[in-house]
Amino acid sequence: MDQSMLLWILAGALIVAGFAGLVIPALPGIVLVFAGLIIAAWAENFVFVGPVTIAVLSVLTIVAYLADFAAGALGAKKFSAGGYAAGGAAIGALGGMLFGIPGIIIGPFLGAVAGELMVRRDLRAAGLAGLGTWIGLAVGAAVKVAIAFAMLGIFLLVRFL
Repeated sequence: MDQSMLLWILAGALIVAGFAGLVIPALPGIVLVFAGLIIAAWAENFVFVGPVTIAVLSVLTIVAYLADFAAGALGAKKFSAGGYAAGGAAIGALGGMLFGIPGIIIGPFLGAVAGELMVRRDLRAAGLAGLGTWIGLAVGAAVKVAIAFAMLGIFLLVRFL
């Protein structure tokens, strides 16, 4: 098997893992997608996909990370969540991974509620903080998925047109 074929296999594996990582918090999804696209370009010695496209993909990768953080923070802030709620959401997301997809969905909410309850003993406020954090995380994930598909689309357009 020649080097370019190995690079294409690696690129495909990274892109697939990256798309999985867009919804699984433990994997840096957008970075894996970006790495896969770079390796795919490398497989063809950057003949079709060059520095300008790589720069655009780099910017989109950074935008995806910023949008993810901003969405989570704005969702939490909109519902008056504090720092403990955000920390609880992160811990809940990690702990939720042990329970598969349901844990990944419910974990951040429960973590945010628990974090907020540590500061405020108001169950309603804690529930709203959890809801806001969860909505922000969901919006951030949707933005990351959209940007990842845009990155793949740009790569394919540049490569085949």
